[in-house]
Amino acid sequence: MSKFAAKAISALFAVALGFLATSAIANTDNDAIAERIAKVGSVCVEGDDCGGAAAPAAAAGARSGSEVYTASCSACHASGVLDAPKFGTSDWADRGAKGMETLLNSALNGFNAMPPRGTCGTCSDEEIKAAVQYMVDSAK
Repeated sequence: MSKFAAKAISALFAVALGFLATSAIANTDNDAIAERIAKVGSVCVEGDDCGGAAAPAAAAGARSGSEVYTASCSACHASGVLDAPKFGTSDWADRGAKGMETLLNSALNGFNAMPPRGTCGTCSDEEIKAAVQYMVDSAK
């Protein structure tokens, strides 16, 4: 067989393969594709309407500022990691002068190296506020 014939047969084979592949793709069911790429789950946040599913219940009653500080805030604020204002020092007197609204906004939304809500993703706004007040009250 000549080189020309071999190249022609090769080209015809490639065209036939391309046609078959295109036909297979064209015959794919769009509903099957949608089903394969559908979400597998969702997140339900307490307080949101979750389509009838109950969001996880909060712990029995709000935690005190002291409890939230000990569980979540002390990791950074006890030692002053990454310039976090240290608990029980004048750092908090300076911060307290900014007002509770400013401090709460920083605690809820994050500030400098502190992530939103510090390390307490399960804390309510009221619990975060209580922890901030607890730290402000510790100022010397």
